Amino acid sequence: MNREKIELGLLLPSVESTDDACVERLAELLQTKLGIDSVHAINRDTETPDLICVHYDPSVVSTGEVRELAKRAGVELDQRYGHWLSKSRSTHARRASAIESRLGRMDGVLEAVVSTDGAVRVEYDKQTTNESAIAYALNEWTGKAAEVADHHAGHEHDDEGHEADRDHSGHDHAHGGIFGPKSELIFAILCGAFLLVGWLIETFAIVNEWVPLGCYIAAYVFGGYYTVTEAIEKIRAGKFEIDFLMIVAAAGAALLGAWAEGALLLFLFSIGHALEGYAMGKAKRAIEALSELAPRTARVRRDGTETEVPVEVLVVGDIVIIKPDERVPADGFVIAGESSINQAPITGESVPVDKRPVDDHDAAAADPESLSAEYRAFAGTINQSGSIEIQVTKTAAENTLARVVTMVSEAETRVSPTQKFTKKFERYFVPSVITGVVLLMFAPLVIDEGFSDSFYRAMAVLVAASPCALAIATPSAVLSGVARAARGGILVKGGGPLESLGSLDAIAFDKTGTLTEGEPKVTDVRTAEGVDESELLRIAIAVEDLSKHPLAKAVVRDGKKKLAEGEKESQGEGNVGLAELSQDAKTDSQLSTLNFQLPEATDMKSITGRGIQAMVEGELVHVGKDYLFSEVDGPPLPESVRTIVESLEQNGRTTMIVRRGDRYLGVIGLMDTPREASKRTIKKLRELGIQRMIMISGDNQQVADAVAKEVGLDEARGDLMPEDKVTEIKKLQSEGGVAMVGDGVNDAPAMASASVGIAMGAAGSDVALETADVALMADNLDHLPLAIGLSRATRRIIRQNLWMSLGMVAFLVPATIFGLNIGPAVALHEGSTLVVVFNALRLLAYQSPTSDKE
Repeated sequence: MNREKIELGLLLPSVESTDDACVERLAELLQTKLGIDSVHAINRDTETPDLICVHYDPSVVSTGEVRELAKRAGVELDQRYGHWLSKSRSTHARRASAIESRLGRMDGVLEAVVSTDGAVRVEYDKQTTNESAIAYALNEWTGKAAEVADHHAGHEHDDEGHEADRDHSGHDHAHGGIFGPKSELIFAILCGAFLLVGWLIETFAIVNEWVPLGCYIAAYVFGGYYTVTEAIEKIRAGKFEIDFLMIVAAAGAALLGAWAEGALLLFLFSIGHALEGYAMGKAKRAIEALSELAPRTARVRRDGTETEVPVEVLVVGDIVIIKPDERVPADGFVIAGESSINQAPITGESVPVDKRPVDDHDAAAADPESLSAEYRAFAGTINQSGSIEIQVTKTAAENTLARVVTMVSEAETRVSPTQKFTKKFERYFVPSVITGVVLLMFAPLVIDEGFSDSFYRAMAVLVAASPCALAIATPSAVLSGVARAARGGILVKGGGPLESLGSLDAIAFDKTGTLTEGEPKVTDVRTAEGVDESELLRIAIAVEDLSKHPLAKAVVRDGKKKLAEGEKESQGEGNVGLAELSQDAKTDSQLSTLNFQLPEATDMKSITGRGIQAMVEGELVHVGKDYLFSEVDGPPLPESVRTIVESLEQNGRTTMIVRRGDRYLGVIGLMDTPREASKRTIKKLRELGIQRMIMISGDNQQVADAVAKEVGLDEARGDLMPEDKVTEIKKLQSEGGVAMVGDGVNDAPAMASASVGIAMGAAGSDVALETADVALMADNLDHLPLAIGLSRATRRIIRQNLWMSLGMVAFLVPATIFGLNIGPAVALHEGSTLVVVFNALRLLAYQSPTSDKE
């Protein structure tokens, strides 16, 4: 039976991960169609699969019908199922789990994920519930109005609600209650106070035994209130987790008459988790600081009048005035004034970036993303030296800062591979512990001891085996790592890419615009015998000035600089290099004022793929590749000129031969020059342990080899079409995994095929922000070592936390079986939880060991 398959776009804009249930629903829906055998997502080990594979019988259904069915199924699912993102109160792992359980039990809620810093992601059935109902329920449970946004498209998220967040100063980690956000901490302190009073009375005072018992009962009430409420919520959802184990252990101690020890257990458990929530609030504050970067008002000029308005009412096209030392209120481009802007809050760049006005306002407004860094400004950055005016290109809800804040929040709700493992481990481990504890209660049937002793030991084991530290080990490290990366101008989309990047030892780089500047430059001007360099340049510039080809623009720009340099030398001003001159003559208009004359070229004709011809001073001039001159009339290419061409091409140059009439004037060599940061970045990556680095490029192999050699790469693979780049990445994947570094636009297919896709220069680029797993906001390779080093440090801390948490359980379980009391067991148990959290928080202060200064 003949069967075929077709790969299609996923057609689900709201889906962020292969784990999303909508992927499975799409497959199930398509498989019900006649002629379709099976459907599955193509998982390329990235956060966002972009293809589904459909196996079908072509005798029953055509390829076109399959495409149409898939499209309709995707639209149907996207219209029915919604994805909603919100911010709640930051909390500890057990509280987040309780909220998750409540949301999961709501009618119409299909999946809910709640991170420890309060980020909430819910997938729901629009036919049963809606965002308002979910937000209302979340508000009831957390005591804070949730931010509501329509997330059926998955990515859009307005910034409303951040004003309320700012008032909490990071201390909103606890439950709401009679004492407000700090209720749990106050309850834990009251528990400890009643415990201490009860113990002092029992030990040193001669009073009725009901007095200390009353104190212990009060300690139970305050210490167990939140633990009991959360345990009940989870039991209703069919989950027996850490809270349940603690309650059973405390109740068991009370049944044995060990009220003091039970109260101590509840006190240490509640105070430990209140402090844990406070510690996690530090990581949340690092992320909240992002949303506080943008000013609340902007000085805007409308109809000739300057007024101050809230940033939320700015519209595309508004003219905003920014004085020195003020923050930029919106994304836009400079139309008046010159200044330098501190972009560190967004891109992580340590040196302020000079800004100047665009030459053509209309062209800039039509395509602002194509503008270079010297013209663009981003919301949240700080203007420094001079007053400037910018034209707004994005609203407050859509600007780069808002998108980064939203994506960081989304990243927190994406479960990493290790988190999946620990959740699965807990799901089986906790019931196993309960079973083991029940068996320990029957120890008197085997050994000679009283039931009360066996019961006490069982309760101690119950405390010892509770995986509190394990539950918080990974999310605390991931949250801290994502927060630190965001502060350094690096957007990491969740724990998956963060962990994956830390495990890789191979990186593939795109060449153009990544390792190189992305625009060709004149590197060599070689004249034929008896020809003056100025004649060669003048003729070449005159002809190429009629062309719009990137190589032609490079010849005109750099040729004029070279001529100006010659003029300065002839006037006795010393030897001025191209680099120095470029600082004095940045634009064509400035260069034209220098004292050199160019001839006029006319009748330009392009010879596709070979070169260009034009009339200059009555003579026909040809500029082009070597084989152009074997096709046009005139003398053949002299051997001396051919030798120059071969020498330059061997060094990776693109060559342009210039012939005036019958005279060969010489050869101009051009090259897309490597970035200054490329060589030192490659060196730093080697120091970090990256063993293999490869360049993939569409340029010819000689050019690729030359660039690779100059920057210090292991190998280069040239002459690659976009589909060939995907094939090469797949080969590298099969050899052990690889990260792909590109610009996020032309490299998107290759980046999607890699274990981790890294986009460079993502600030202001919607495409780069969407396609990459890791986005370097600055167009600067120097930030790559920080991303790699931080991911490795995160992975290392996750491993440390796992060993620490599992090791403590492995130590305490046998220790309690052989007689360790509940008190010391609880102290060690809760102590390990706090150690794990504070170990993870070290990532907030991470500094790349190979960088001079982050």
